[in-house]
Amino acid sequence: MHGVCKHNPREQAPRRAVGLSPQLCARLTAITGPAYALTDKDDMAPFLAEQRGRYHDPAAMVLRPGSTAEIAAIMEIADATHTAIVPQGGNTGLVGGQVPFGTGNEIVLCLGRLNRIRDIDPLNNTMTVEAGCILADIQNAADEVERLFPLNLGSRGSCQIGGTLSTNAGGTNVLAYGSARSLVLGIEVVLADGRIWNGLRRLRKDNTGYDLKQLFLGAEGTLGIITAAVLRLFPRPRDHATAFVAIADPQAALDLLTLADTTGGARVVALELMPRIGVELTIRHAGVRDPWPVPHDWYVLLELAGGQCDGTLNAVMEDILAGAGERGLVRDAMICTSSAQRDRLWHMRESMSQVQNDRGASIKHDISVPVSHIPRFLDEAEAQIGVLAPGAGIIAFGHIGDGNIHYDISQPEGGDGSAFLRRSSEINDVVYGLVRKHGGSISAEHGIGRMKRRLMGDIKDPIELEMMRTLKKLFDPKGILNPGKMLPDR
Repeated sequence: MHGVCKHNPREQAPRRAVGLSPQLCARLTAITGPAYALTDKDDMAPFLAEQRGRYHDPAAMVLRPGSTAEIAAIMEIADATHTAIVPQGGNTGLVGGQVPFGTGNEIVLCLGRLNRIRDIDPLNNTMTVEAGCILADIQNAADEVERLFPLNLGSRGSCQIGGTLSTNAGGTNVLAYGSARSLVLGIEVVLADGRIWNGLRRLRKDNTGYDLKQLFLGAEGTLGIITAAVLRLFPRPRDHATAFVAIADPQAALDLLTLADTTGGARVVALELMPRIGVELTIRHAGVRDPWPVPHDWYVLLELAGGQCDGTLNAVMEDILAGAGERGLVRDAMICTSSAQRDRLWHMRESMSQVQNDRGASIKHDISVPVSHIPRFLDEAEAQIGVLAPGAGIIAFGHIGDGNIHYDISQPEGGDGSAFLRRSSEINDVVYGLVRKHGGSISAEHGIGRMKRRLMGDIKDPIELEMMRTLKKLFDPKGILNPGKMLPDR
């Protein structure tokens, strides 16, 4: 188990009536059919724990509806009976937002059977998909019509678009295309009382009042259940140029980004920062080959996209790296000469979180600060963590171009993992204190869920928090949608 302890002593489960009556279970089962209404402990088990094992709690039943109409019927009954519903997509979330809270009375509502691609419109550059569609399948469907859906996550083979939108996921292409909320034109939502809002508009310009869809994007299922969405597509890039670059420090990475942005002829789609300690872990545990005989302190994975398949982008990349060399920003560099080589480098980057498990216990942070503050934040955090936890491994990596750093701290090698995890609160206080100092966020792309909800009172302006609570009361007056997530106890 990695990260903070399984249950925070300050976390309190919401109070609910005990148990579901056999009559209520029968009514709900009638909606989905018995095959998709799970009550057996073993059958429910895969839906009750998140992937890192931090949260594992019981539920009254697991429902797997096959349509928006079935979800609406379930919510109508849940509203009338005050039954708590926990929406769940691919169960790849990292903050406990998609699993039950521990009362044993909640129903987990899995959207995986809503997996149809309803429409693809290449001319309008849109795709209408249901919430249970796997991200990789959406990407492949776009590719078949020579389009790109640019949201790209390491979990793309298992994460579902409904959960991805509900957490406003980011990924490696945010620099060029924005986060999930930037890629949605319309949504379909089932409200807490079972009503269906059909907001599946395919318009880029619609100035007719409040942009209500944005309330549900990033709301983690606390205001309504997203059942379908109209996604933005883009022309498929015909060429990529990918370079792996050794640099002295994070400031050099930002200077390289500035240089790349001002060099014409290409679009910078990714700039991923990686420290030597993270690269070494992928070499040991992910089958990665060391790029150069001489190690370097920091690396970046820089990617351009666009143009034609004529080698133009490689020439642009060469110009960027030549200019960076003249400015002393680059220690070494290689430009990929094949798709296989590019895939290997991206495998290194995408393995960097998982391989930390092989080092031992890890306290992870998904934070963001203004891009210009990244070098100072990293220097200050390293100094303070070095005093607080001597020998701990700091693995700071991620989407430096948009200010999002995965700031992970692994236990000292050979140390006691359990003892290290018991220090999570004091280590978190240091990291989050520096994040606040630099005007950043304690959650850049993973959401709030259970893990960080108690911190919301510390980081949110009281008026902002009150507005959030007002919206929750308006959309979910009985508090049945994903209770105990996002908003802190009063």
